[in-house]
Order: sequence, then C-alpha cells, then structure tokens
Amino acid sequence: MAVIPTRTLGSSGIEVGQIALGTMMFGAWGNPDRDACRRMVDIALDAGVTLFDTADIYDFGVSEAILGDAVRGRRDRVVLATKFANAMDDDPAHRGGSPRWVRDAATDSLRRLGVDHIDLYQMHRPDPDVPFAETLGELDALVQEGLVRAIGTSTFPAEQLVEAQWDADRLGLHRPDTEQPPYSILCRGAERAVFPVCRRYDIGALVWAPLNGGWLTGKYRRDQPPPPSSRAEREPDHFDHGGSWRDTKLDLVERLSAIADDAGLTLTSLAIGFVLAHPVVSAVLLGPRTPEQLMDLLAHVDVTLDADTLAAIDAVVTPGTDVNPRDAGYDNPNLTSEHLRA
Repeated sequence: MAVIPTRTLGSSGIEVGQIALGTMMFGAWGNPDRDACRRMVDIALDAGVTLFDTADIYDFGVSEAILGDAVRGRRDRVVLATKFANAMDDDPAHRGGSPRWVRDAATDSLRRLGVDHIDLYQMHRPDPDVPFAETLGELDALVQEGLVRAIGTSTFPAEQLVEAQWDADRLGLHRPDTEQPPYSILCRGAERAVFPVCRRYDIGALVWAPLNGGWLTGKYRRDQPPPPSSRAEREPDHFDHGGSWRDTKLDLVERLSAIADDAGLTLTSLAIGFVLAHPVVSAVLLGPRTPEQLMDLLAHVDVTLDADTLAAIDAVVTPGTDVNPRDAGYDNPNLTSEHLRA
C-alpha cells in the first residue's frame, strides 16, 4: 500500500496524513459492531492514517466512545478531532455556541474519548443566536488550559469564517486553524468563497463527503435499485430518487466515468484525486461503514490528476457548482420566513 503523504493543518503546526478517517458511521448511524469499528481504526493506523475525526452528535456520543476505546494505548500515534454545537437532545441548553455549552461539551467529549486533550476541536455548525466572539473566548480558554491544541469550524459560510478571523485578531484570541466543508466533484460550492478565504487566512480545509455520499463510486446506476445496505437505501430522502437531481447526477457520473477511463483510473480514484488537487485541502475525510470499504478506499491514497484530467472534470461540472444544493450541508437561517418577515 502506498505511503500517505502528510500536510499541515492550516497554521496550527499539526501535521497529518492527507487521508483521514471520519467516524460518523461508528455506532447505530452506520455500524454498531464495535469490533468492526476497531478493525477500521487498526487498518487506518497500519496504512499511515493519523487524523481521526468524530463529533459528539454522531450517535449521540457513541462514536466518540468507540473511537476512544480503539485508540487507547496508541494516543501518541493519532490526531484526534471532534466537534460540538449540534443538538444533543431536546434540551435547548445542550447545543450551540454559548461559552457554558462549549465547556460542558468539551468536558463530555474528553470523557467519552478517554483522553486528557483534544487535538482539534471544531464548531459543527454556526449558532445564529450566539456571537462567535463569545464562543471563541471559551475555545481560547480551552487552548490556554491545554485541553485543546487547535480549534476549527465545520460547514461555515465564508463571511463567518472571515468574522471569526477578525474576532480572534481583535480580541487577541486563538483563531480557527481549520474549516471542514463538504467538497467533491459534484459539490464544488466551497470553491466560490470558502476556499479563497481559507487561502487568505491560512486555514486548512478538512473536506468531507469526497465521494458525494457514494455517487462517485459508480454504485448507483440508472434504472437499478440502490445496492443493499448502501447509503441510498438507508437514507432515501437524501438521494431525491424521484427528482431531477438524481437524474442529473446519473448523467454526470456517466460522463465522469468516461474521464476516469481515459485517465486509466477508477471513478473513486478520480474523485479522491480531484479533492486532493486543491491546494487548501489539508486532508480528505473518508467515512466508510465497514472494514472492507475502508480497504477499498485506501487503495486510492496517492492519486495525482494531471492538468488535462482536471480540465476535463471542469468541463463536466463547472467550478463552484453544487449539483444538488442540499449537499452544501448548511441552511442559512436568514432565509427562513421568521427572519425575512420580522
């Protein structure tokens, strides 16, 4: 298996392999078999993966607990990243970016992971009700106390990334070193503004959904039902089976498969190579459900696309385009009627 090249997480100074393991599938959301999840961690470590990303919301803490158990005794070999802010239950106090919840959520994550510090602590989504400067103040305190090494955001719009950098500079606080947006050939919205902001402020991008939920593996075919246990079968609403986005994606996948064939690659290799080609990308998060899926994905860790192949992809999916806007992962609260009509 090829050696995984390393990159730095923005200006944090933390070096990681450019292929990372996302663990949203650890637990009831994907694979409740803890032994199988541990095998995925073992496989990833053996392959040279160093960054492991989870979140408190993933099966409401179960993913963190499984990952913590899996890396116990090997803490010095891993960079642990987790996230906070999404609702953990029906209590409105158990979500968001208030300083109190930042502290409580971090304490809970440290306990579930079984570690004394988190390498990268990320706000999972913006909180429209709490100024980010308040959130940043508590995140800075966690860094000062040695409980967190670096901080980041996930699926923030560009203007809020800029605001976060300005808040940090104005208040003399640790600034976010990373942003975690969705990014794939079929979901290129980050290229419009998020990536330029990342480049301007030396923010490392940890990109999720590089295979667009399985679309860029070629597993979904016209006039065929989704494969058993695939994400499309488990989350049919996400794939808009009766709508135009599905038909558009099927057409595009056929054209992209032809580009992959011309380059002597699989569609999966093309998809991963495309994401790795962007200069602001620090790491690509792969989120397999089974050890077998992970083994298949790790065969594509050293793909490099030439300029002609990248240009051919641009001719099929225009830079900055989200084929299905729902893939962007963030719903702007300012577009809801309560904000528009208040």
